[in-house]
Formats: sequence, C-alpha cells, structure tokens
Amino acid sequence: MIWQIDFWLLVILIITALVALSVHDLLAAVAALAAYSFFVALLFSQMGAIDVAFVEATLGAGISGVLFIVALFLTRRRSED
Repeated sequence: MIWQIDFWLLVILIITALVALSVHDLLAAVAALAAYSFFVALLFSQMGAIDVAFVEATLGAGISGVLFIVALFLTRRRSED
C-alpha cells in the first residue's frame, strides 16, 4: 500500500467534508457528499476492499445522490422570504 496516495485521499476527504458542511446551496452540498462518497470508494479500493468500494460507489455516490436530488426537487418552502 502506498501511503502517499492514502494521505492525499484523506486530505481530499477532509476538504470535501468541510465543503459539504459549509456550502449554503443544498444541491451543491449533495454534490459534495457524492464526491465524498466517491473518494471513500477510492480509499477502500486502495486498501484492497474492492467489494466494499463497489458498494460504496453505487450506493453512496450513485443511489443516495439521486435520492437526495429528487427529495430536493420535491420539497417546497413553507414561507416565501
């Protein structure tokens, strides 16, 4: 295992988590969370857990991202500010 790749993946994970927490647009937050999940899948594949990486990429980045986007488009605001 190459520790430099693991280190930079961890740095990217921390950055994407901070971006997802600090962004005010919900659609951008969903995109940041999908990117976070994709980088976690890359980290799992680097560690040798290919099956876990595949499940994380399909469920975490794919299906969860689509469900979040659908939920965003189906919700309405209560008050018009």
